[in-house]
Amino acid sequence: MNVAVCVKVVPAPDAPAQLSPQTHNLERGDDSVLDEADSFGVEIALRLAEQAGGGEVVLLSMAPHTATSGLRTALAMGAARALLVSDERLAGSDALGTARVLAALARRAGADLLVAATESSDGYTGTVPAQVAELLGQPAVTYAKHAETDGSSLTVQRQTDKGYEEVLCPLPAVLSVTAGVVDVRYPSLKGILSAKNKPVEVLSLADIAIDPSLVGAAGARQEVISVEPAEQRRGGQVMTDEGGAESKVIEVLTEWGVLS
Repeated sequence: MNVAVCVKVVPAPDAPAQLSPQTHNLERGDDSVLDEADSFGVEIALRLAEQAGGGEVVLLSMAPHTATSGLRTALAMGAARALLVSDERLAGSDALGTARVLAALARRAGADLLVAATESSDGYTGTVPAQVAELLGQPAVTYAKHAETDGSSLTVQRQTDKGYEEVLCPLPAVLSVTAGVVDVRYPSLKGILSAKNKPVEVLSLADIAIDPSLVGAAGARQEVISVEPAEQRRGGQVMTDEGGAESKVIEVLTEWGVLS
């Protein structure tokens, strides 16, 4: 069974995030890494392919500057190859624009199953997997904590507020995985060395037949008009209890409107 998995390269967590003063978009440099949330999707994809008796795991991604360092991490874990769309016209894409690109890549990969994280660590919309499923005309199973397959269908434990529900789903389908649900394998030395030679196909919008007016800032249905610094928090008050401090606390809480 062949499995495709959506992965995203994001700014390194230890690097300060910067917004472009002109576009208000997050500036993405060459210090990008694999989104930690996506590592769980890669792990689930590898396990499902192994469970089905083998098959190829292919990475699907879109990123500027043909950034591949984060993809190499996932390739070192065991993925076979990657498809990367890198096109200047993708800058400013909203969730739907991103879904359009990933859906086009999924069609190109021709996989039996598409796996994704529930949401990215730099966007947190949580809508892309379901949008991709709709564009592909496939069922979407979200918030998965465990999944098994027999090669023709998928049995999923789907997280809920009160536990989980078991869902049986035919393939092909789109599966979104909750972060932290499995132990992610560490890339071996052999995997790290072999990842350097695994193919990463870099594509443009023309290569995947997407109209540029539907993606990027041109196709976005939302726009950041302005960005303002967050209001500084007020400093707290230190009270020394020399007897009667409780009345001072009540007085302050009343002044702040907490008590009336």
